[in-house]
Amino acid sequence: MTVNSEIAVLDACVLYPAPLRDLLLSLAAEDLYRARWTEMIQNEWITAVLSHRQDLQAAALHRTATLMNRAIENSLVLHYEHLIDSLVLPDPEDRHVLAAAITCRANAIVTFNKKDFGQQANITIVHPDDFCVSLFARSEADAQHAVKTLRQRLKNPPKTARELITTYEQQGLPKLATLLQDKLNLL
Repeated sequence: MTVNSEIAVLDACVLYPAPLRDLLLSLAAEDLYRARWTEMIQNEWITAVLSHRQDLQAAALHRTATLMNRAIENSLVLHYEHLIDSLVLPDPEDRHVLAAAITCRANAIVTFNKKDFGQQANITIVHPDDFCVSLFARSEADAQHAVKTLRQRLKNPPKTARELITTYEQQGLPKLATLLQDKLNLL
């Protein structure tokens, strides 16, 4: 297992879809990077899910957030709020994410909304597809193990390796899907 010192703040948009959230947390649990977020980011993705999925209960999603905080050591960034008002971004609503990244000394912010963050000194704004592919490039065996373990955990419904790859493609991760297609028998 490779222990990586890269710290990445996960924006709410990459925590919103359960399959992507599960993938990013599985890669963090394999110590490929250190995942970080805030309560504000957690509340943002939960609110978005509830606005689109009336069949889900807020309590269940808050339980998921609590389990995430427990599963990933030191994941919750605290004491970042004082920076928010001093930051200028193309989308002012994302200042809290950048403030968290500065506070925890993150190397990256993982988001689908790269344009909302502009150029940042010392913090890479990265699409989740590029981020996941870079983790595979850094430690292929550990990343494969994370995806294989994730797939084996899926019970409701279970997914074949091919179905999981299709899910990632549908989640906006075409590069990762192509990479995994070449490793189908290992997943």
